[in-house]
Amino acid sequence: MKFFDKLSIGLISAVAISAIAQSAPVFAISAQIPSASMVAETKAEDLFNQGEQKYQKGDYQGAIAAYTQAIALNPNYTEAYDGRGKARYRLGDHKGAITDFNEALRINPNYIAAYTNRGNARDDSGDSQGALADYSTALRLNPNDAGAYYNRGVTRSRLADKKGAVADYNEAVRINPNYASAYSNRGIVRSQLGDNKGAIADFDAALRINPNLFQAYGNRGLSRLTLGDKEGALADFNQVLRINPNDAFAYYNRGNIRYISGDNKGALADFNEVLRINPNNAAAYISRGNARDDLGDSQGAVADYDRALQINPKYASAYLNRGVTRARLGDKPGAIADYNAALQIEPNLAGAYLSRGLVRAELGEKSGAMQDFQKAADLFQKQGDQSNYQKAVDSLKKLQ
Repeated sequence: MKFFDKLSIGLISAVAISAIAQSAPVFAISAQIPSASMVAETKAEDLFNQGEQKYQKGDYQGAIAAYTQAIALNPNYTEAYDGRGKARYRLGDHKGAITDFNEALRINPNYIAAYTNRGNARDDSGDSQGALADYSTALRLNPNDAGAYYNRGVTRSRLADKKGAVADYNEAVRINPNYASAYSNRGIVRSQLGDNKGAIADFDAALRINPNLFQAYGNRGLSRLTLGDKEGALADFNQVLRINPNDAFAYYNRGNIRYISGDNKGALADFNEVLRINPNNAAAYISRGNARDDLGDSQGAVADYDRALQINPKYASAYLNRGVTRARLGDKPGAIADYNAALQIEPNLAGAYLSRGLVRAELGEKSGAMQDFQKAADLFQKQGDQSNYQKAVDSLKKLQ
């Protein structure tokens, strides 16, 4: 009995990092004898600077404490509210961050950094429209704020406004031609729009500016793979792993390339690494199961598909691939059950119809097999999969 080729599961990464606007307070130097209020203001300034230093070192709790003390001495300290908001944002306290940015803007409605930073916190809180409004206000106040264009581009991309995102990244790199992340993110959006050559050009530009931007290597690898350049894609994923040896995304995609290139042992090693880093990656279990099956370890393959379904019981591809292995092992009822489950989840999964038809034909269920082959042929034809379409048609002709 011939078997339907198993489905490989691909991952796509779109890395978009929001930038936190940095405050740049300027303090006047006075030759006058300081009054009590000026002494308090100086102390507040010292505490603010302590907060800035702690923030830069990643001590966000310490920064919050210092900013809070500065605010206690000077309740109208705009920069201290903004600084504390940034530190809270870094700790995941988006609600507290927004409260601080609100205070900064109440004191100074033209404080551009607070609009950008509040936009980031709003976006991460699910208020994308509020974020867009904040970035737009920042740009009204300063039309040359590359960071605000960049962050608005991130939000627009998330909202599926791809053309708007590209326009914002265009402005960001116009203002700052060395904005590596803006090139990288524009490349991601271009690839999503189907312009993989343009995407690669952007990733190239990002890497000329920052040769250690591993996300750009990973995304360039995906674009290269889409264009059929497997060797170039492999080189890019290798670069990702040179910079970041624990990047599960790179291991996964390199494993998939190795698998489709026939290097099952190399693929197996990569999928093992993915699962070492993330033991709950259902797609990696499916892919490792495929490699194990092709290496003759059918029981190990079934175990991997089982684990994938424990993690995600709605994973149609896991049912389909387990069904193929079960059919190969002679467990035809188990295979049929898996194909049925796959089609309940994904009614247009052409491979499940073809695979079920093959098993039904083996069981002598001619009518059901013919229906499955016809359905598979129709779906494969719509999908433009000529190879599997022909398999379905040939299988149907044998029963007619």
